[in-house]
This record gives sequence, structure tokens and C-alpha cells, in this order.
Amino acid sequence: MTKPKLSYTIWFSQRTGSTLLNYALASTGVAGNPAEWLHHKHNDPAAFKREHLEQMWQYGTTPNGVFGLKTSFKQDWIDAFRTMFELPEHVTRAEVWSAAFPNCTKHIYMTRRNKVRLAVSWWRAIVSGEWHRKFGEKPLEHELADKYNYEAIHHLVFESMMREAALEDFFSESGIVPLTIVYEDFIQNYEGTVLNVLEFLGIPLLNVSVASPALDKLADETAEQWVQRFREESQRDSKNKRW
Repeated sequence: MTKPKLSYTIWFSQRTGSTLLNYALASTGVAGNPAEWLHHKHNDPAAFKREHLEQMWQYGTTPNGVFGLKTSFKQDWIDAFRTMFELPEHVTRAEVWSAAFPNCTKHIYMTRRNKVRLAVSWWRAIVSGEWHRKFGEKPLEHELADKYNYEAIHHLVFESMMREAALEDFFSESGIVPLTIVYEDFIQNYEGTVLNVLEFLGIPLLNVSVASPALDKLADETAEQWVQRFREESQRDSKNKRW
């Protein structure tokens, strides 16, 4: 298997639009297929082997030699790759990552401004089992009326912040300046965001087309009710309400 000429990573926490971006970039045929390769078949870093890595390169690389993947930050993968390539401890985590994914000079960071809405979306996906809905598909029927859980949503707000803190620490440690994509902006400027990613990757835009969004939004009236309920309950005893 020939190594990719260019690798890039989409780093994300949950519910930031990473799957939508994955499908959009793959649709161009020139930006790899940045799926969650580390989580599809190889969820155990300790059991990961070099042949698995080469399979990822094959699945995630387009004919022009561009490879992409998306993942949330997990130190276990850094440790596994450090061991695989016999890299000493003084080698930075970014350098370890580039050993596994050749020429990985480009990093994309996906975030979402409103962490309450992020957490509500995350909790809704957990309790409904519906993480994505392909465009035009009929919504699944859910019994969500009694699934609101303040403590669970509060935990997910904190969890999303800690995941982003881990990513930001990773970037700062190695002097990485990623392309930051904000969910709220992405859904307002879908095609423009995808073309901006291609430009960031140094991929010529001539004759490139971007497919229409492959996914429908899952936000519904129930989710909005949960957002407002959480907002009110979080500030019930506060003299200075911020939202």
C-alpha cells in the first residue's frame, strides 16, 4: 500500500457536524474519505497492528493521494502509535500522530458555540438511538417526553468542554494552528465551508463539486423544550441570569 501524499485529521467532540463534513468532503472525490476509521473496526488501541493502519490508508485515500480521518482525542491511540513506531517519549504527540498518518500537516478542529444545545443534542441521540438521519428519510418514532435528565445534560456539557480542552492542549503543545469550523456557521454556509476546507488542504477547486447535505437536522420541538428547561433550571437560584 502506497503511503498517502497528504493526510489530515478532523478533530471533534460529539454533535459538532463532523459526520456531515465527512460526507461532504468524500463527495468531492479529491479530499479522501475522512470517516472514523479508528472506531469502525479497531476500537482497541492495544490490539491495533500495522496492517490495520495500511487498511485505513486504503479506505480513506482518494486517487490523488489525499487521506482523511475524523476522531475525538484519545491518549490511548497516541500511546499505541508511539509503541508501534518505537518512538521515544521526547517525540511530541503530533509527531507520533504523523508517524501513523504520513504527511499529516493539516488539522481541522470542529466545535460548537452553544454547549447547552450540544449537550441536549448528545443526550437526545443517546436516549433515542438516532444519531444521524439521512436526507429525506422519515424520522424515527421516539417516546422522549419523559427522557429529560438535568444531571445527564449537565454532565455532557462538562464532558464536551473537557474534550475540547484536551484537543486545545494537543494543538498548543505542538504549535498546531488548525482550521476551526464552528457548527453554527457550518450549517449556515455548508458549501462555502467545504470549499474553504479544500482550500486549506491545498486541493485545487477547479471542477470540484460538493454534494447536497447528506443528513437532515435532528433538532425538534422536544429538544428545544429541553434546552429551555435546562437553561431555566441551571439559573433558578441565581441573581445574575446570563441567558
